Amino acid sequence: MEKRATVITYGCQMNVNESAKMTQMLKKMGYEMTEDIEHSDLVFLNTCTVREGAATKVYGKLGDLKRIKEEKDGHMIIGVTGCLAQEVRDEFIKRTPYVDLVLGNQNIGRIPDIIERIEKGEETHIVMVDDEDELPTRVDADFGDDIVASISVTYGCNNYCTFCIVPYVRGMERSVPINEVVRDVEKYTKKGYKEILFLGQNVNSYGSDLADKSDNFAELLKRSAAVEGDFWIKYVSPHPKDFSDDVIDAIAKNSKIARMLHLPLQSGSTKILDAMNRGYTKEEYIKLAKKIKEKIPDIGLTTDIIVGFPGETDEDFQDTMDVVNEVGFENAYMFMYSKRTGTPAATMENQVDEKVKNERLQKLIRLQNMKAREESQKYLGQTIKVLVEGPSRKNPEMLTGRTSTHKVVLFKNNGKNLKGKFVNIKINDAKTWTLYGELVEE
Repeated sequence: MEKRATVITYGCQMNVNESAKMTQMLKKMGYEMTEDIEHSDLVFLNTCTVREGAATKVYGKLGDLKRIKEEKDGHMIIGVTGCLAQEVRDEFIKRTPYVDLVLGNQNIGRIPDIIERIEKGEETHIVMVDDEDELPTRVDADFGDDIVASISVTYGCNNYCTFCIVPYVRGMERSVPINEVVRDVEKYTKKGYKEILFLGQNVNSYGSDLADKSDNFAELLKRSAAVEGDFWIKYVSPHPKDFSDDVIDAIAKNSKIARMLHLPLQSGSTKILDAMNRGYTKEEYIKLAKKIKEKIPDIGLTTDIIVGFPGETDEDFQDTMDVVNEVGFENAYMFMYSKRTGTPAATMENQVDEKVKNERLQKLIRLQNMKAREESQKYLGQTIKVLVEGPSRKNPEMLTGRTSTHKVVLFKNNGKNLKGKFVNIKINDAKTWTLYGELVEE
């Protein structure tokens, strides 16, 4: 009898990567993957806990699974992994006794053995969330296409930003040995992947825990880019305080290292940055951004910004507006601060009123949209290398792809199968978020 499995993913690129590994393991165990939970024999929820609302979504989905499991007279395996599993731990089974297993992120390599034990009725209600400071077992992954493959180069985080729960649930920072990462790059590029995405909570502090201090992020980029093949390397997310001149030079000197650089700002106020425990000032961030743009002129900077952090005054918010105006980001992910239970910021005094936070956010969005439109104009008239993703969802007569800076490009479909290929596109029009151009035949 055919077995079916579903993996539902919440949250960050790290979770997407881990779900791809889980998918590959389940396929090797004989499961057919399906998105239809009603007809699934095994469902894994790969959870996020960065925001309170993420947990609410997970428990809502678990309610649906409870109903389905009851309708199947219990013949369904339900597993939970990811950061929420790591945070709640044994309490998960107590709150949701119909859940069969709770796994920490670092234990997903044990899934085949655990599922086999559950299928045989040897064990129930397995909770395995220890060893969060150990490197997880390296396992292969099924990414669902032949375009982008992601590789986790670090796990955990040592920064303890006061708004973030991640260090408490993913453990201390651990770097994957450089030779293992390079072998993964070789493996995936030989399989035909054109984009290699390096992942880490603080990706550019890679190597800080390794015995050989020459095995750092700059060296990782250089050695990975030296692998033969036509591909590029992207990475998320670096931390401004750890962005060294060596990394800047490595990017500037190698076209295989993409010009997409997501550099989280979080706030433009030095006072708020200090309260966030970010480790840099407003002036240091601006200086770094300008240095990067000077040494890598074709870079595309994007960022994260939190509005309304506890204690943020109108003057502090204006500092953020000043940085956005001065640096010039191609895109920004902008959020109102929301309390995350278990973090220092949740109990800080001078919490900002929700109405004030919303007003500031809308003002920031208006400014960033204007700056993004300005930044887009630099592409006009250029012929740019684009990685084709396939037909546009809105208009199949157009193909869509991404630039090295991760900008969306649309161009006319010439009838050829260009998905997963690099092409040259001359940009004729530049909107705020999207570039339009024509294929330059070689």
